[in-house]
Amino acid sequence: MTSFADSLKREIARIARKELRDEITTLRKNTIAQRLEISAMKKQMGAVQSQLKKLARGNPEPPKAPKLLDSASSAATSKGKPGRKAVFTAERLKTQRARLGFTQDQMARLLEVSALSIWKWESGGAAPRASRVPQILQRLALGKREALALVTEVE
Repeated sequence: MTSFADSLKREIARIARKELRDEITTLRKNTIAQRLEISAMKKQMGAVQSQLKKLARGNPEPPKAPKLLDSASSAATSKGKPGRKAVFTAERLKTQRARLGFTQDQMARLLEVSALSIWKWESGGAAPRASRVPQILQRLALGKREALALVTEVE
């Protein structure tokens, strides 16, 4: 038979593990994000160093500007003009939804995602996958009639 002290110790340990689980998960996510950022910075640094070596050799070719590390530019798509990028932002999604007069559910049907995704994107809690951003931006640029036709077509 276990004593009261043993039961209390096991319960305290269980609660401590439960409380630490969320913190450890957050730390792991931060670590992964930082490792990805470090990797991108190393690549960028390598490109800058190779350009520096070319300049040191007296290469007449002008150096290309290195791609700066920016979470917004990774989700960008070209809009046709060189050097200009169309970027997905939560504010842009909110503005376009208001312009179209759509609910989050209607916007979700237009973009072929869940209403929860729309809510998370608008609140800034998440962002769409980079592969989906061009399609989303294209649909956000539609006029009200075209968008409404697509939404009713999806239903």
